[in-house]
Amino acid sequence: MKTIEEINRRIKDHSAIVLTAKELCDLVRSCESIGVDDVDVVTTATRGVMSGTLAILSFPIADPGVFSRAEQVSLNGVPAHVGPCPNEHLGIVDLIIHGTAQRDRRYGGGHLFHDLIRGAEIDVVVRTPEKEILRTLSIDSIPYARMLTTRSAYRNYSAFVNPGEQAPSIFSVADFGGGCREAVFGGCGELNPLEKDHGTIGTGTRVLMNGAIGYVIGEGTRSAPDRRNLSLTADMHGMNGSYIGGFATSAGADVINSVAVPIPILDEEILSATSRLDSEIELPILDVQTRSALGRTDYSQVWSPDPGVTFDPARCIHCTTCDVDCPTGAFDVGGGRIAGDLCCNCGHCVSVCNGGAFTAEMGAIPMHGRTIPIILRHSDRKGAIKLADELKKMIEAESFLLTEPAERLGEP
Repeated sequence: MKTIEEINRRIKDHSAIVLTAKELCDLVRSCESIGVDDVDVVTTATRGVMSGTLAILSFPIADPGVFSRAEQVSLNGVPAHVGPCPNEHLGIVDLIIHGTAQRDRRYGGGHLFHDLIRGAEIDVVVRTPEKEILRTLSIDSIPYARMLTTRSAYRNYSAFVNPGEQAPSIFSVADFGGGCREAVFGGCGELNPLEKDHGTIGTGTRVLMNGAIGYVIGEGTRSAPDRRNLSLTADMHGMNGSYIGGFATSAGADVINSVAVPIPILDEEILSATSRLDSEIELPILDVQTRSALGRTDYSQVWSPDPGVTFDPARCIHCTTCDVDCPTGAFDVGGGRIAGDLCCNCGHCVSVCNGGAFTAEMGAIPMHGRTIPIILRHSDRKGAIKLADELKKMIEAESFLLTEPAERLGEP
């Protein structure tokens, strides 16, 4: 049995063998024999909609004595919660901004976080008993900017169908079609960190969160033994704006996050867990309204070897009113191109484009003798593959070492 300390020594002397989860699974598919001595670390990752996200910001907005306390604050029109302390007469504001807070359906906390991290200037409005203060700030003007997830990187996500009438939903971009005629799902399957873990992740585990080094601070809200999730934190100053963004649903704005987690291969049981393929990972099918179980499938039904979305300008028929209401704003209708740093490969464009200019292997779920097509993905496997590869390179370059958790998931 290996130890994390031993693996870190190998990382430091550049002898550690690091594989991404995709590389390991590809070897398993090709019937290669892999033993504990053949790999030291497997890098896993997930990218997708993670509603339980917030940012804590603290920054000076005026000289001391200009105002007694902040009563209301907004950034680019997105409302923030003022606190946890009033900072009387100091000219400083402390804020909590939720990823699902919104100026409108098309711009919310996730969009704001993306703009902040990529260095854009943000309009700040502070209402006080004395006056209204208007300022323009960037991330460099905010000395404390920390992101936290209350729940993220679930071990197992779900597929959803709507047996009832068409209705708005946080799980759809347009109204969710009724009659079980369409399906949506989340989770990166064999790339997903908690699906590949066997007791190595816990409080204090070092991770990559939106490209910045961060840490697991415990289990998240709604975590359960058979469906665990993580609470994470990282400094926003070190994040990459291409890994985080906003996502507009038919029921409001949401946020996209990216998380990569190293799995140390300490013994055969951990290696066996990290070697599990999509076909071995269950995908529950739920009623989107009641969350009751309707069936089960696996991730091999919804993920193909090519998880990306492509756009062919030659097939664009230049509709008078383009129906591609891109939830991340990645598709430039006028310019006819996809912005790679915004696209999350959700596939909504594939299901609504009248000219068939967008293509992707979206998959389908079998349920009660029917095959229901996937019309939206809440997770970005292409982005997760990229993030797992980035973490692998950081480990190989000795710029990322593994940590021993202070407390394993599920421990008291």
